[in-house]
Amino acid sequence: MNFGIVVFPGTWSDRDCYYALKEVLGQEADYIWHKGTDLSGYDCVILPGGFSYGDYLRAGAIARFSPVMEAVADFAREGKFVIGICNGFQILCEAGLLPGALLCNNHLQYRCQWLNLRVENNSLPFTQLCRQGQVLKIPISHYEGNYYADEATLKELEIGNRVVFRYCTETGEIAEIANPNGSLHNIAGIVNKEGNILGMMPHPERACEAVLGSRDGNLIWESLIDSFRQ
Repeated sequence: MNFGIVVFPGTWSDRDCYYALKEVLGQEADYIWHKGTDLSGYDCVILPGGFSYGDYLRAGAIARFSPVMEAVADFAREGKFVIGICNGFQILCEAGLLPGALLCNNHLQYRCQWLNLRVENNSLPFTQLCRQGQVLKIPISHYEGNYYADEATLKELEIGNRVVFRYCTETGEIAEIANPNGSLHNIAGIVNKEGNILGMMPHPERACEAVLGSRDGNLIWESLIDSFRQ
């Protein structure tokens, strides 16, 4: 499977994604500069974490106007896979490819820590190798990860089974104490209606080897790879 990793000015998680995919999982991966518009050679495009354009105005607000984003929208409309991680999730929301917005953490603190995520929908290409309700150990690293949407959008997400991950305790309980940023409904990741665009705040690329503390992030990549092969 061939992955394209978009690089904006200020992106820093691009190398982590490249390492997880190329070195750990043995997949093909390339960097795509944000001015590039040809995505025809890729099966999945990743918008990685970082501080695109220094998070000026607000996270993702400038990056969504980069030339590559129009190509990403066309790529997604073709049914191909797109993953936005952390800043990438913020960019997808700013671009209107996913609903809602990522606000400042409710405690106004930057948080970089390991967390637990409960798999809410394992019927997606991104989660098909996970068990329903499985708890994954994957870290976060953000200041603006507080997912917000209006009540109508939240209802649509819940009814459509589009909430992919929720912050939870080690035993899988969805509780306020497990919520690191104030996200409504403890939402940590969502998909679009078609199920081919995933946005998530936690960093699966940082959970790709046991020496890092967890390999749970590989389940997301391996699910996608397995889905592509099928």
